[in-house]
Amino acid sequence: MRDASRFRAAEAVRLARQQLAESCQLKQSLSPALLSHLAAFARITLSALSHGHRVYLFGNGGSAADAQHIAAELQGRLRRARPSLPALALTTNSSVLTAVGNDYSFADIFARQVEGLVQRGDVVVGITTSGASPNVLRGLRAARRAGARTVALTGARTEKIRRLAHILLAVPSRDTQRIQEVHITLAHIYCDLVERHLFGRS
Repeated sequence: MRDASRFRAAEAVRLARQQLAESCQLKQSLSPALLSHLAAFARITLSALSHGHRVYLFGNGGSAADAQHIAAELQGRLRRARPSLPALALTTNSSVLTAVGNDYSFADIFARQVEGLVQRGDVVVGITTSGASPNVLRGLRAARRAGARTVALTGARTEKIRRLAHILLAVPSRDTQRIQEVHITLAHIYCDLVERHLFGRS
């Protein structure tokens, strides 16, 4: 491990500027087709909510945090005070996660919850930067069996997840941190679209 005295602020600033440029460039490169899929995500959510259905989200690691973040924006608020919306991240109940992981397998931690909670007409969102997380794939597969509409937020690798998602938001990158940065930006836009339609501008 290098000594902290060797840290150079000027080099840190250069690297920060480089990474900011990479992040901005990727966001600006998103295609009209991807943005159309984002609009479709908002549209199916609005339809589900209007019929008394719910939004469920899940992912691993940073994607678990994104799932919780999106659920919090929907349940709480993004820009304005308004009624709560029914959204739940399936990453927060440590007893369920550890029990299912122990008694079945870690690959079943989301599918098992989907089987117990999700109803036909709900929206289920799986987030995986690799597009290949076994527990996310199984969760989406279980959601389709339940009759839910499925959405996947992923990166450039879509071979395993594409057929499981009614709507695919695939960021054209294989860099995990860049993909995650775009995911949360898309999520904020999605939440804003839902909130604006239901409750007007702030």
